[in-house]
Amino acid sequence: MRPDALLPILAFDTSAALCAAALLLPDRIILRAEAMEKGQAERLIPLLEELLAEGGIGWPDLRAIAVGTGPGNFTGVRIAVSAARGIALGLGIPAVGVTRLEAVAYGLPRPIRVIEDARRGEVYVQDFTEAGAGEAVLAEGAEISGAVTGSAAGPGAVVSPVVIAEAIARIGAARALTPQPRPAPFYLRGADAAPPSDPPPVILP
Repeated sequence: MRPDALLPILAFDTSAALCAAALLLPDRIILRAEAMEKGQAERLIPLLEELLAEGGIGWPDLRAIAVGTGPGNFTGVRIAVSAARGIALGLGIPAVGVTRLEAVAYGLPRPIRVIEDARRGEVYVQDFTEAGAGEAVLAEGAEISGAVTGSAAGPGAVVSPVVIAEAIARIGAARALTPQPRPAPFYLRGADAAPPSDPPPVILP
């Protein structure tokens, strides 16, 4: 743990088919993850309160919030980002956004290529080197050469030393020490939902 990290920090992610969270304390970390295709909006806050209770602290004790910003499920990303911004605003503490791709690469030696399943025969790809992060792209495939990691990296993938929620917490704890932009969804693909084709209702005078 970095000695200059801002703690305690509460981190969470609902960008995939789960509700995951981490409470990073000065002496330990508490992790929770529950698989779910839907229902993250209803489950997230109770799950966070359970983590705080297990850690023996309350909402006012938090120093920062960290949140997974995607890419991932369109609605899931918005649930987590909206919650993080609301909680941080209410508590008057920083909120830090962390992409799923940089969380997957956390703790691994550089250079490393992250290849994450984006469904529909596509993948999210981003390269990380000692100099920093390359551009994240949505592609139909990615060259697997050198060190690779991620859900679509194949059998030779390097395994991350930590789960996503913990990586988000540790990255966020370090970043929260300096001013950060408000978390925003990180999308590499447009929303699946389409606007209704029916004409809007007539508003009577």
